[in-house]
Amino acid sequence: MSAKTVALDTEAYEMLRRQRRTGETFSEAVKRLSGRRRSILAYAGIWKDIPTEELERIRSFLTEGRHRDRKRMEQHFRRQA
Repeated sequence: MSAKTVALDTEAYEMLRRQRRTGETFSEAVKRLSGRRRSILAYAGIWKDIPTEELERIRSFLTEGRHRDRKRMEQHFRRQA
């Protein structure tokens, strides 16, 4: 396999280094990060085989998280006022 040398400034190098996974080469990281993104349509129906009770558990978890976020945001803005 042939190779090319690419110059990166320090900031770009550090950004790439932080995105690199354990055991991943810089070439592998660049390929993974610059790969084509999947269309949102690729995910259509992905949850169809998940049992209803599991979906309800996930929905409850997300709803509770949104409620907590909303509460934290309200508290934050009250302190700022």
